[in-house]
Amino acid sequence: MLTFRNLALRRGEQLLLSDVDLSLHAGVRVGVVGRNGCGKTSLFAVVQGDLDPDRGDLELSGRVRIASVAQETPHLPDPAVDFVMSGDALVWAAIKAERDAMAAEDYEAVAVAHQRLAELQAYDAEARAARLLHGLGFPAVTHDKPVGEFSGGWRVRLNLARALMTPSDLLLLDEPTNHLDLDAVLWLEDWLLNYPGTLLIISHDREFLDGVTSHTLHLHDARAKLYTGNYTSFERQRSEHLRLQQIAFEKEQAEREHLQKFIARFKAKASKAKQAQSRMKRLAKLAGTEAVRAEHALHISFDVPPKLPFSLIRLNHLDAGYRAAAPREVDEHLPGELASGRSDITILRNVGFGLEAGDRVALLGPNGAGKSTLVKTLTGELPLLGGERNVHGDLRVGYFAQHTVESLRAGASPMDHLREIAPEASTQDMRSFLGRWYFSGQRAFQAVEVFSGGERARLALALIAWRKPNVLLLDEPTNHLDLDMREALAEALSDFDGAIVLVSHDRHLIGLVCDTFWRVADGRVEPFDGDLDEYATWLSARANKSAAGAEPGRVAEIPAASEAGSPEVAAGVAARSGGNPKPKGNQKAKPDQSTSRRQQQLAKLEARLQVSAAELLVLEGRLADPGLYAAEPQALAGLAGRHAAVQKSHEVLEAEWLDLYGQLEAG
Repeated sequence: MLTFRNLALRRGEQLLLSDVDLSLHAGVRVGVVGRNGCGKTSLFAVVQGDLDPDRGDLELSGRVRIASVAQETPHLPDPAVDFVMSGDALVWAAIKAERDAMAAEDYEAVAVAHQRLAELQAYDAEARAARLLHGLGFPAVTHDKPVGEFSGGWRVRLNLARALMTPSDLLLLDEPTNHLDLDAVLWLEDWLLNYPGTLLIISHDREFLDGVTSHTLHLHDARAKLYTGNYTSFERQRSEHLRLQQIAFEKEQAEREHLQKFIARFKAKASKAKQAQSRMKRLAKLAGTEAVRAEHALHISFDVPPKLPFSLIRLNHLDAGYRAAAPREVDEHLPGELASGRSDITILRNVGFGLEAGDRVALLGPNGAGKSTLVKTLTGELPLLGGERNVHGDLRVGYFAQHTVESLRAGASPMDHLREIAPEASTQDMRSFLGRWYFSGQRAFQAVEVFSGGERARLALALIAWRKPNVLLLDEPTNHLDLDMREALAEALSDFDGAIVLVSHDRHLIGLVCDTFWRVADGRVEPFDGDLDEYATWLSARANKSAAGAEPGRVAEIPAASEAGSPEVAAGVAARSGGNPKPKGNQKAKPDQSTSRRQQQLAKLEARLQVSAAELLVLEGRLADPGLYAAEPQALAGLAGRHAAVQKSHEVLEAEWLDLYGQLEAG
């Protein structure tokens, strides 16, 4: 399906790839790995036709449809669900035609549009788009929000949803998990495993690669080598390959030395001249096996805190959120109008949470549920809306937020940044420290603009380490870090003596560092009794239970597409403070009378939805019938009007169903 022939690629004077010869067959799922700057993204640009190779060819079989995630999202007034649906150009054109015809009351055009929708089997397009949005962390109430109202991280997710909506034979994903929470990463894994086409993924998340890929393409030293198997399999194979290569090199060197000694000793003797000549020919034929060049293992560390009290932070009966009285920075995790800072919002209620020396806590839960809000409350960045926050007098917090990398000062070097926080330190001490974080020599004096995203993230972590904190609060610290740097960070955190609170979608990092898990969702912060595998199982079981509770047909799309998500988006967060069942063990809350009444109401709504869905299917089938053109205009107009009325009624019922369903989910 995809063949590279003697391909070479340069970026300026740097040779990225050379003599790439390989073929990828249809249906393979390939993880593209290698250190930052090795040419992974440039290779994607060649596949998409955005960049021409310096030498060689790229062959794509037939009319291969390629989908990829756009780098930028325009500031559009379109609803999010429409933006996602527009990824399927043919379906979106038919939907637009139907909408325009209805607005113009051109019922012949409506009939044509319905026929086209039937041909494309596109009546479920909106449900498919909603499922994608939900899976990537968008609560149902945000699906109709204008694209332009979402912040940067949410727009990246919109671009990903749009790419997944696009019909394709080849899907290119460059770091698709960078702006996702763990829940969404697990959902994306399942989606990609069911993707029928060929998949190329650039990722530094080894657990994600292990869960999705069938092959691994390793870019190293301007070469590309394809391995069969996921990332863990690739590591084993590469390690064995390097071991055998070193054995072959040492054996060849020993033989070479033996031949050279014989030649040097006997080449001048007539009686041995023939043998010497034979050995000279043998020496010339030796393969010239390369020695294995030891790859420089990265190592970073957080120094021992000068003071490490046992009890560090304690939150008691705390309400956390944002006050309207003072302007606040936009929280990247909050979708919709909540990110605008217009009102006083309580995100988390009655939080009881403590940190002691040596604690290793991972925060789990969907985007927008309040993980970043909790971290900011722990730092003292957010004012308390209720309750109390007690901290030890020797508390020293190291805080890494998603905006930390972007806040590095333009035009400033690592030395400049370090001088700002430690003006009394000597230049030699600062240079030695920066060298430990791989900013040695002139690199320590270069402006941050020339650094890659991974280098900037490493600098931000270095600035935190300089302060010798006894508490590390890390909100997605691995974004932009390559696999080697992630391993180094995991090792450093494992050796850290203080307490750690970690928000990350990188399961490998969480698994190596954390031993305690708390779930943040539905306005609550509660311990999760289990490990990451059990959490993934619990999420899957909850999703299956939600899907099983829906009626078949059109209504069956609702739970998967619109399950209640973040309490941060709803105006009535306070009304939901009663919480939801704890995600641990087999505990189940006993239903009260109000819950029973809501369940009865839900069943009635489902029955009404089933009736309206059936009528819609009949009406849509009649509108798609070409024979309708011969009917009287009044009959056509009446049929189209009836369809519009039933459609509107159905949408109202769906909204009521979703609201009631959300109340039941909240307990």
